Amino acid sequence: MDSQVSHLTDEAFGSRLSNASSLVRKLLTEASNDTVRCPYLANIEIERKKLLHGKGDADKLVEALVQYFFRYGHLACFASDVEIFVHILDLDKKIQLLDKLKECCESIPTNPRKTLGQHITVFKIQNIVGSMVTLSINELETRAVKMTQMYCENLPLSKELDAQESMYGEDLLSMACNLLVQLFWRTRHIGYLVESVMILEFGLTVRRHVSQYKILLLHLYSHWNSLPLAYEWYKSLDVKNILLETVSHHILPQMLASPLWPDSTDILRDYLRFMDDHFRESADLTFLAYRHRSYSKVIEFVQFKERLQQSNQYLMAKIEIPILQLKQKANNIEEGEGILESLKQGVQFLELTDEIGTKSLTFNEELQLRPWWTPTYDKNYLLEPFEGVAYCTGQTLDDQIKQSQAKVVKTIEKRSLLPRLVFLSIQCASSSVKGNVEASGSVFDPKLSSELRLLLERYANILGFSFQDAVGMAFDISSGLKDAEAWSCNLIDWMNFVVFLNAWNLYSHEVDRDSNKHGSTWLLVNLILKKYILDKVRSMGALESSPGCDLPHLVLLVTEPLAWHIMVIQCCARSLLPSGKRKKKGGPSEQCNIELCQEVQDSIRCVCETIELVRDWLNQQMSKSDNDKSESILSSLKIDGELGPGKVYRVIETLTSSSTIDRGLGDVITRALQSWSPADICRKIITSQRTALSNFLRICDSKIKSVKELKAQL
Repeated sequence: MDSQVSHLTDEAFGSRLSNASSLVRKLLTEASNDTVRCPYLANIEIERKKLLHGKGDADKLVEALVQYFFRYGHLACFASDVEIFVHILDLDKKIQLLDKLKECCESIPTNPRKTLGQHITVFKIQNIVGSMVTLSINELETRAVKMTQMYCENLPLSKELDAQESMYGEDLLSMACNLLVQLFWRTRHIGYLVESVMILEFGLTVRRHVSQYKILLLHLYSHWNSLPLAYEWYKSLDVKNILLETVSHHILPQMLASPLWPDSTDILRDYLRFMDDHFRESADLTFLAYRHRSYSKVIEFVQFKERLQQSNQYLMAKIEIPILQLKQKANNIEEGEGILESLKQGVQFLELTDEIGTKSLTFNEELQLRPWWTPTYDKNYLLEPFEGVAYCTGQTLDDQIKQSQAKVVKTIEKRSLLPRLVFLSIQCASSSVKGNVEASGSVFDPKLSSELRLLLERYANILGFSFQDAVGMAFDISSGLKDAEAWSCNLIDWMNFVVFLNAWNLYSHEVDRDSNKHGSTWLLVNLILKKYILDKVRSMGALESSPGCDLPHLVLLVTEPLAWHIMVIQCCARSLLPSGKRKKKGGPSEQCNIELCQEVQDSIRCVCETIELVRDWLNQQMSKSDNDKSESILSSLKIDGELGPGKVYRVIETLTSSSTIDRGLGDVITRALQSWSPADICRKIITSQRTALSNFLRICDSKIKSVKELKAQL
């Protein structure tokens, strides 16, 4: 629309503007009260159009916004109403607008609810203008304290409300939380993160059904290695039906990188069940609408169904649930082969990948509900150095969303190759023993090795390399000739590539490094897996004091590339061992098999040592006293001096002190304040972290057990 206006002549523009102004004046005259906002917004839009056409006055636009604030500044929708108009102003005019709005808040005698709404609106406009991110640490602390105090002081306004109704000033705690998270990002002091969690937990103690608090907490707990607790808050959102498509992005990516396999399976199955049920019901509804000649409804149902069928989340879920099953069965090669058999050896997912190129994926997630620090599932500013104001611009967000969507397409393609790559790898590994044939008399089809080579090339291309360059990079990094940072963005994918490369080379022997036909890729995969897993272990501190640590990457390294490597080892060992399934064909290849047996034994030893080191770290984490961990968390809030966390927390602590609770708050709020316990919150965090570690420890223990059993057989 703006581009259309810009092409009008001055005369045509003036004529249209005159007609629009007349209509708005008429509507304003007919408006009997302030319940209809549209005529007033139209008046602001006219000033914006003038400004865009070079005929306007920024001062008049500011004045129109101020007048709109007089009438509607107390409404929660005010900031979203005027955001488009604020963005057109230059920085000086934005500051001028803010100053005038603040004056309005102080000068207009209205009822307490309207005054509270106006103050909240000013805070929101400050965020739109971007002035929040330019504040000093001391100013941010002061602003967060003021927001929290305002929330506490206005609690009496909500004492008569029903438990399901929204409280007055709910947004204040969310905004204070956002400031505290920014303080954590800028200072790296964990106390600010603790405070942000505390005020949200406090808000949910007062009113249990505030979804914006739950979403913020979900992401904070995910960042703080407390995924079981994050998942509990996700479940409390009561996500059902179409919300599974639009809201599950808040938790699903984190769950898929976690050791919480049963819970991850539940999320995926619930989501796929809804989608499949919806597609069946949609077909019935479409037919019914057609019979009743409601053709617009037919088109609506068909388009909506197509949008869901092409959903990136739907495709990802269909791929991830069998991969999750495969990870759970990876310790037992026969059970793993059973999973692959049910997946048609991964062929159906290759077909799925081929479909991606012929259709456009849809992205139905409600990203506007995500916190500022993680605008997309693959972006977390808290893992990066503080960037100043750059992160909060609209253009930056749009670019980030586009990058994320492009990345999703590649991720789906990579993940859909995985089941077939695993199947072909174990086939090549099973056939690496010279002189063996299946008990049925069948022999290995060389076409499978050729297919694995083609898929490896395709996998390398997705990572941005040719096959030969990818192989060369793997050897250069393992030998220290190149910096390992080259793999940091796609570490798990590169580890998978190296594992599958080794399996392919067991049969083909085409990767001949230093003339060591068996040892080259075996040594490569052993060295690289051990190096990166131990690097992750050594880089991590205590979970309670190390938010954002690399635990998810460590879990993925153990449960994916290392798991696939163990499956390859099991296949080689099974082929080397005499059994009823395989029989000797005879021949002059005994020496090769002896060498392979030695490589398998070396790999078993390396894998066992690696997982045992992970297990030792897990046991060390879990051996610490929960009371000591809780005390460590609470102590981060007890900072003396002008700067540092704890000021917001002390506002809440003062309010909830049994000796100072205002009995005029009403029974519901009073009981909530009396029940709030910071110590209980710390214990929940510690228990959640312990649960995640325990699940991971069980995974490691089961892998060590299966590898040791294999070692005993050899």
